[in-house]
Amino acid sequence: MLILGIESSCDETAAAVVEDGKRLYSNVVNSQIDIHSQYGGVIPEVAARSHLEVINPVIHKALADANVTWDDIDAIAVTYAPGLSGSLLIGTIAAKTLAYLKNKPLYPIHHVEAHVYANFITEKVEILGQGSTEHLQPEPQGAARSRSRATLNQNVMSLQLPQSQPTFPMLALIVSGGHSQLVLFRDHGDYTLLGQTQDDAVGEAFDKVAKMLGLPYPGGPSISKAAESGDPFAYGFPKAKLAGAYDFSFSGLKTAVLRRIQREVGVDFTFPSHELPARVNEQMRYDFAASFQRIAIETLVDKAKRAFYEYQPASVVIAGGVAANQELRRQLSDALPLSVEYAPIQLCTDNAAMIATLGYYESQRVEPTSPFALEIKPSLSMIKEVNVA
Repeated sequence: MLILGIESSCDETAAAVVEDGKRLYSNVVNSQIDIHSQYGGVIPEVAARSHLEVINPVIHKALADANVTWDDIDAIAVTYAPGLSGSLLIGTIAAKTLAYLKNKPLYPIHHVEAHVYANFITEKVEILGQGSTEHLQPEPQGAARSRSRATLNQNVMSLQLPQSQPTFPMLALIVSGGHSQLVLFRDHGDYTLLGQTQDDAVGEAFDKVAKMLGLPYPGGPSISKAAESGDPFAYGFPKAKLAGAYDFSFSGLKTAVLRRIQREVGVDFTFPSHELPARVNEQMRYDFAASFQRIAIETLVDKAKRAFYEYQPASVVIAGGVAANQELRRQLSDALPLSVEYAPIQLCTDNAAMIATLGYYESQRVEPTSPFALEIKPSLSMIKEVNVA
């Protein structure tokens, strides 16, 4: 079953084709990082306009890269929650229109849950000409090629995918710029939220600390790179103690970093954070990045380790943009007694392959949604259930 996935929840316009929830045919992502890095964060109105400009060419390229026509596509999956309202609207309007015009079943997908399903992609299909930089320009109608012409796929074929899919019960640590949570999956669509951040998500904390240090947006990769040259024990920072055993908090850590930077450069707490980078020398910048990263990652790993020993899952996965962090991968592998397979970095950040993959599993257990009934839900949490049977 071939699923076309569409993702536009924030600042990435993406489309992908995935077969049977595991086999990747194409994965097209149009990033807006260069635009938003000028502002140090995502500007919602700018993001929506950018989606509008490229959504149709991105979808067309995903189909062309996969060498499929609309006759080959069995269903459409699209992100409807959570995310920026304007961005979600562009993707869902495109998906609803195509579902109606092409008479395809439509499956609304929760973006955060979909991040977990990047770990279910274990196969890739070699397609002639995929990965070309000549994209985002629609081809003439009827130009799609036969799926049988498979020789080389530079884009998809470069991905180092897991050897096997995760098994249930599965513990998922979902970490990104907007989310930090631990979820126990008993089966597809059957899961329980164990804990989540009570304030800042870990990715948001990375962004804010990076800004204090004068490192470029997005903060995750910048902090990680700077940390390579720093001493992770140069500065001591606290770990939040919360009533919920699996809840997270990163606001206090972010503030502790701010206060320590202010102290180290000889200013008081009233000194504005945006003026700190000019007073921080290079080695100090490296050491703060490494020390912050160590505590932030230890906080995540400590909770995941505790949940692992309490619930004894058969597999553990990490998902979301912060899952690309190599220190997180190293610490988690060291902390757990089982082997953890990681999705490639390209599938940790926002993409449509994860949307299409979850779309397949949704198609096996629920009825499709009418294009006329689908509405976006920008603030929808993944799940409210907190008790584990």
